[in-house]
Amino acid sequence: KNALARKAEEHMTKTKNALSGDKNTFFPVQQTLFYVVVTALSVMISTNGCKQPTVGTQKEQTESTGGTISFTETEVKHAKGFSIEYTGDHKILKIVNHFGSRTDTLAYALVQRGRPAPDGFEKSHVIEIPVRNVVGMSSLQIAMADFLNSSEVITGLASFKYVSSSKLRERIKQGKVQEVGEEGTINSEAIIAMGPDLVMAMGNPSASFSRYQTLIDAGIPVILVSEWLEHTPLGRAEWVKLMAALLNKEELVNKKFAAIEAEYKRLAEIGRNAPVKPSIIVGMPYKGSWFVPDGTSFMTCFFKDAGASYAWYNTKGTGSMGMSFESVAPIALKADYWINCGTADTKADIASRDQRYTYFRPYKNNTIYNFNKKVNDLGSNDYWESGVVNPHLVLSDLIKILHPELLPAHSLVYYKQIL
Repeated sequence: KNALARKAEEHMTKTKNALSGDKNTFFPVQQTLFYVVVTALSVMISTNGCKQPTVGTQKEQTESTGGTISFTETEVKHAKGFSIEYTGDHKILKIVNHFGSRTDTLAYALVQRGRPAPDGFEKSHVIEIPVRNVVGMSSLQIAMADFLNSSEVITGLASFKYVSSSKLRERIKQGKVQEVGEEGTINSEAIIAMGPDLVMAMGNPSASFSRYQTLIDAGIPVILVSEWLEHTPLGRAEWVKLMAALLNKEELVNKKFAAIEAEYKRLAEIGRNAPVKPSIIVGMPYKGSWFVPDGTSFMTCFFKDAGASYAWYNTKGTGSMGMSFESVAPIALKADYWINCGTADTKADIASRDQRYTYFRPYKNNTIYNFNKKVNDLGSNDYWESGVVNPHLVLSDLIKILHPELLPAHSLVYYKQIL
């Protein structure tokens, strides 16, 4: 009993230290994180009076050595693309995969190392945890691992070009991470030789598992991560709990995510209650089509929570819509702000692409803002990496842009003004 108590106390101390020391990932102003965490958990408990959450439930499992380990369950509340069930001495991870107009739910058994797998699961659907080496095919896996202070588990990446994390870049320099090829050019033989515990790939409705069949036949589990299909920023960010389940770090993710959740909701209350809703136009034409987020997109939820007026709130689709320049231009001519304008870095850059952009009101009024403030020397944009698991910072930026008087002390993190 004393040994278990000491172990639990040591783990809690490490968690608290990790939270307090990660100020760049958390809030841009000095705050007492412990207070935020406690407040967030209190709110969660008080607002779920009829529902008994599994968060915080302690479990003990017997290891092959005869000892025990303790872990805390996590509850998926916002994300719709995956779920986690805790059964006996293992976890069941269910992933919703989208293939064209069809969806399938695949189940994986997460089994503690040294323990037998439950019946009914093929080898490629059994994952020993905590995972020790993971091949990540998108920057999201980097953000997940960093969030949980576990960057060392990423041993393979699709490409080194899209890495913002300083920890991962250092590991790449040390030769501890292998480049395995992007979608369509995956080096399956190299991955099999690495022998990873898991490959985490990007879910794409136009793709299928067939491209990973060689890995699956070799018994390597492959999970398709489709966080970009979530309808809310919190749902998208909550995919970090999937990584936490793979690492047995539910206690840490519960505390950190609860703090982010509470802060996001606080900010959304401010933004949605703004007395004036400035109109916005989003994006820039690509190969003849101007893609804008539809009403089901997590990006559209950001706009609502930031207190913006947006022309396509009530449209439904699969996340974005391709429109013609002529359809968007009448709205852009009168918009108050232009947000997320591709890779544009200056107004001159925008004008060089199409002189008609210079007639838009945001161009004339210098109210163009893009999410490329944190682009590194390799051209990697941290908005698509750490921004995914820090939706409160993205929302803070948007509120600061649209309603600067509501967050006077905030400095933009991912966005910058285009001049």
